[in-house]
Amino acid sequence: MYQKIILSGRILVLSMLLSACNTLDPYTGEAKTSKATKGAVIGAAAGAVVGVISGDNGRERRRNALIGAGLGALAGGAVGYYMDRQEAQLRQQLVATGVSVSRQGDNIILNMPGHITFASGSANVNADFYAVLNAINLVVTEYDKTLIEIIGHTDSTGAEDYNQALSEQRAAGVVRYFASAGINQQRLGSYGYGEHHPVADNATEMGRALNRRVEIVLLPITQ
Repeated sequence: MYQKIILSGRILVLSMLLSACNTLDPYTGEAKTSKATKGAVIGAAAGAVVGVISGDNGRERRRNALIGAGLGALAGGAVGYYMDRQEAQLRQQLVATGVSVSRQGDNIILNMPGHITFASGSANVNADFYAVLNAINLVVTEYDKTLIEIIGHTDSTGAEDYNQALSEQRAAGVVRYFASAGINQQRLGSYGYGEHHPVADNATEMGRALNRRVEIVLLPITQ
């Protein structure tokens, strides 16, 4: 309950940030939000969600299994340097793909808007998006000292149970892609949060579009 209150407060602040950073399009008269602002807001909200799942025992078990299997772990200043290099490569690979890259401490967050990743109401990855996933896979394969957590979200349109199931199915679909591409399954985690962690106001079309998303969170495997 305490976590829900904190998240609700964060979401309110993030929604206010989006509203405050709107500008009017001189041609259409419509309010628009800059891409930089959207990326910052989404990254901050994803960081809040990561905080909620940070106590997940499954994550700790996967981490311990990887270290026990001899993968090794990062420590000290090597953590930031390792994640800096990985972030730089991801930014290079994902230019003009529609996927935003943000940073929360040592964690890297990739935000994949729903409209480019999945067809409406579907948990099947769009065929055109596999090229983007392939690019991400190249980087996370090279930087294998990271856990990969896939988090699915929806807007509030439709039944809550349906949205919850859809978010879980979409996250699981991305996990299956990475597993089929050869990523160690111990690195992969899948979470669905339905409509419960919006980054914007579901009362507006723009807000709903921002809320329909899948996030890939990369966390360093540390000692």
